[in-house]
Amino acid sequence: MTEQPSPSDDDRVVRFRPGRPVPRPPGPPPVEDLAKYQGKESDDEYRDRMIVNIAAFAFIVALAAAGWWLAGTMSEMRKKEDCIASGRRDCVPLEYNRQRW
Repeated sequence: MTEQPSPSDDDRVVRFRPGRPVPRPPGPPPVEDLAKYQGKESDDEYRDRMIVNIAAFAFIVALAAAGWWLAGTMSEMRKKEDCIASGRRDCVPLEYNRQRW
C-alpha cells in the first residue's frame, strides 16, 4: 500500500466566491405597503406612553438603589467576618446604656 501525502492547508480550505445577486422577477412587491396600517398618534396614546416611561424609569432607579444598598451591606458584613476570622474581639461595636449600670 502506498500512502497518499496529506493535503496541505490550502487544499482543505474551501474558497468563498461571492455570487451574483439574484434578479427580482417583475411584478408586485412581495410585501404590500404598510402605510394603511399606520395610524395617526393620538394625545391619549402619547400620554399613556409617557406615564409608562416614567414608571419604568422609577423602577430602574429603585432597582439600582436596592443594588447599591445590597452591595454596601455585603461589603460591611464581609469586613466584619474578616475581622472576626482574624481573631480580634473588638470587631462589632456593642452599644449599651451607661445609666443602666
